[in-house]
Amino acid sequence: MFDAVKVKNECVNWIREFFEANGKDCNAVVGISGGKDSSVAAALCVEALGRDRVIGVLMPKGEQFDIDMAYMLVNHLGIKHYEINVKDAVEGVLKAMPADLDVSVQSHVNLPPRIRMSVLYFVSQSLNGRVVNTCNLSEDWVGYSTRYGDAAGDFSPMANLTVTEVKEIGRVLGLPDELVDKVPIDGLCGKTDEENLGFTYAELDVYIRTGKIDDLEKKAIIDRKHKMNLFKLQLMPTFKPEIKYE
Repeated sequence: MFDAVKVKNECVNWIREFFEANGKDCNAVVGISGGKDSSVAAALCVEALGRDRVIGVLMPKGEQFDIDMAYMLVNHLGIKHYEINVKDAVEGVLKAMPADLDVSVQSHVNLPPRIRMSVLYFVSQSLNGRVVNTCNLSEDWVGYSTRYGDAAGDFSPMANLTVTEVKEIGRVLGLPDELVDKVPIDGLCGKTDEENLGFTYAELDVYIRTGKIDDLEKKAIIDRKHKMNLFKLQLMPTFKPEIKYE
């Protein structure tokens, strides 16, 4: 049985300990999309540090159809926030690409989250901050994140929590239902996470925690994605030469 209250309290204490060891007076800087992950991450930081030490950064690419959800969150939490539109930055990079470079579809998809992470670190460095990673275990398990994009950060409070568990913690934190239950959309290609993945988070979460899944085709998809994307969760490999000085 998942005890959301217990885990929430432990996570809040963990965040406090992280800041005690890695920046006593620093602020938590979190990218705000209006989805459950950024909502729960921001709310955890507010409980751990106080609203005065949490800064939200909204980063639409042009017009964001659901940006009202992001504003609902920052207003609900009462945190300082900035809106920084990344459209010109994304288009500027694309326009600078050589004509003979065959840019892949995935490169297009991954460019905005990488630019967003650069913006977060720009704000964080300017405001004595530490960047919050908002990924969860379910997304990380199947590689549903962009390396050096939303997968980056200075600390990760939810990396070992499934989507189902993150939602339960969101309810314990008193977040609006609209934010906790918002259908997850990557905000880049217009599809929901589950449409892109080929299975539901509910199915994935049960499989992660119990190893049980009825649909063998979906099991194969999950296993393949997990194996292909393990490198995203590991430190960059480094060459270790055998050097001896005499």
